Amino acid sequence: MRIYVGNLQFDFTDEELSRIFSEHGQVASASIARDRETQRSKGFAFVEMLSNDEALAAITALNGKEIQQRALTVNEARPREERSFGNTGNTSGYGGGNRSSSSRPTNRVNEPRTDKKGPAKRAKRIRR
Repeated sequence: MRIYVGNLQFDFTDEELSRIFSEHGQVASASIARDRETQRSKGFAFVEMLSNDEALAAITALNGKEIQQRALTVNEARPREERSFGNTGNTSGYGGGNRSSSSRPTNRVNEPRTDKKGPAKRAKRIRR
């Protein structure tokens, strides 16, 4: 079973994480999430345990437990969401954000712009 562990100190190591969980059963892997560029910890990790029963026991024992002055968040990891890197019609192509469907239509491919900063307005600014 794959387990999510949150609220870790940034200097926490994979070995320390594995040691803590190995007290509750056999650990297949323990890895702290790190920033791709800086390799700094993101403050959360994933642990895989071979037995579901041992994993559930570890979740029960460690969730809320204070380690290095922080209460851990420990629960079963959710499946990873599929990420789309193309424009699917509901985002602008620049990260999208969280837009509610009531404030703005999601498919605006061929609609004219209603704001006053259209191409003609931009061209006037450039000519000045």
